[in-house]
Amino acid sequence: MTKNLFHNRSAQWTVYAVFFLGLAIIPTFVSDGFLLNQFATYGVYAMLALSISLCWGFGGILNLGQGIAFGLAAYGMAMTMQMQSQDASNPLPPFMANNSLEHLPFFWEPFWSTGFGIFLALFVPTLFYVIFGSLMFRARVSGPFIAIMTLAMLSALNTLILDMQPYTNGVNGISPPAALQIFGTEIDPYSPKAYWIVLILLILTTVASKLLTHSKFGLVVQALRGDPERVRFLGYNVALYETVIYTISGLIAAIAGCLWVMLVQYVSPAQLDVTFSITMVIWAGIGGRLSLLGSIFGALMIQGGQSYLGDQFLNTWLLLLGGFFILVVRFLPRGLAGLLEKVLGMVANRQLRASDPIAPPHAVGAPAK
Repeated sequence: MTKNLFHNRSAQWTVYAVFFLGLAIIPTFVSDGFLLNQFATYGVYAMLALSISLCWGFGGILNLGQGIAFGLAAYGMAMTMQMQSQDASNPLPPFMANNSLEHLPFFWEPFWSTGFGIFLALFVPTLFYVIFGSLMFRARVSGPFIAIMTLAMLSALNTLILDMQPYTNGVNGISPPAALQIFGTEIDPYSPKAYWIVLILLILTTVASKLLTHSKFGLVVQALRGDPERVRFLGYNVALYETVIYTISGLIAAIAGCLWVMLVQYVSPAQLDVTFSITMVIWAGIGGRLSLLGSIFGALMIQGGQSYLGDQFLNTWLLLLGGFFILVVRFLPRGLAGLLEKVLGMVANRQLRASDPIAPPHAVGAPAK
């Protein structure tokens, strides 16, 4: 039986391996610390696009509030790194003293411990997704209403953090003065070590997501995308499956949020901004929301383009990006990954016809008799 390249699992894993091998050799050729830090930041964006692909592309859940997990985790990580620079004699971060606080708030206390602080940075947004997702999906909220609810919750959290000026430094955000120290080692954000941490976690989350989509659970989730009522009729707990895939995507976004602060040593309400969360959806939509690797490539391509072309086009860049997204959605509903798959399928067809002139046009992919 002849198979299309992208429908052959071994071929898919080969493509993934080649792609990540290409990312792994970047430190070999890049010695500039600033540029390496920029590439590592692109890896964080790729992880966010991966989370959107898993939730929207495979689960059919259009989450316009993915910045919730990213932002909450980023604040948790920033609080952890900030407390590494404080001591018992001076427990208050400077911005709290400037806001006339005399004692460290109780919810900052757990972040004295680096390990527990990082755990909380991941656990809190994940728990939030479990509770919020369970409430939504048990009420059978679906379609555009999910997008509206997640967007509204994102806006509410953004406003809450802005209003908690004495505890979050409001619009100015939190800027840890020193790099992350963990296991007795300082993680210089401009070093190859930081790049490798991001790349390894990107590979692990991508491989785990790929295996998940190939599992029985993943197949049920993809069936939900097509017809949730039919899946419910077959006896599956639709709300549970939707909550789990929604929560897993949130956990991946939370990991990205922690890595973001490790790299830039800064977090502000901008990480919970509506525009940023919508941009994540654009990455996945252009790259191909039905392809994990396509979504990752979309994030790398768009953010790379913004870094090197955004300065030339200034505000016009957003218009160009919006126009490009509309064209892709209109003419390439499966994104750039779908276009590549179609081209490779055409090439495979031609090769088959050349090797077997009497084979019918539909022979590619047909089961052997």
